[in-house]
Amino acid sequence: MSDLLHLSAEAQNLLFREARTANSFTDEPVTEAQVEAIQDLVKYGPTAMNSQPLRVILVRSDDARARLLKHMADGNRDKTGSAPLVAVLAADTNFNEHLPQVFPIAEGAKDWFPDAEAREAMARLNSGLQIGYFILGVRAAGLAAGPMTGFDAEGLDDDLLAGTGLKSMVVVNIGRPAENAWFDRLPRLEHEQVVTTL
Repeated sequence: MSDLLHLSAEAQNLLFREARTANSFTDEPVTEAQVEAIQDLVKYGPTAMNSQPLRVILVRSDDARARLLKHMADGNRDKTGSAPLVAVLAADTNFNEHLPQVFPIAEGAKDWFPDAEAREAMARLNSGLQIGYFILGVRAAGLAAGPMTGFDAEGLDDDLLAGTGLKSMVVVNIGRPAENAWFDRLPRLEHEQVVTTL
């Protein structure tokens, strides 16, 4: 099957087949240049109205890391505390403020979202798409990602993201995987279980 895809087998393996969620990392730091290269790649992934509502908050300082750890579930706290870099991936519920810049083909698009609930729903859906792109971008940089939803999102939002209009979606540990980084590969659904032709 892999010969039916345009990507090289090596790229397919890097992004998908051999990539897994990392649970431990080496001490090698993740640089700002690496993060910038990742974002420069993943920003091209499609979103509705080119809205791009994902915001990436890099947790680098000791104070910010300590504040984040208070909100992590017990099973995620230690690995988040020791990861070289942690990113909070959040949905910007005020994404429409940027529509004049990113969707200039529709004059007045900024004002199409007066309802806060509908605006947040769109931000969350499209941020979810971008989270997938971000994880692939981390892998494309030769790094490993450990995405987690096991945290107190409301508490985190009221603490690290207070007053920003951002809603946390996923916390991602990022770095070079340690030798013991992986759990065994878990089963995947078969084609027939996923794809239906009508």
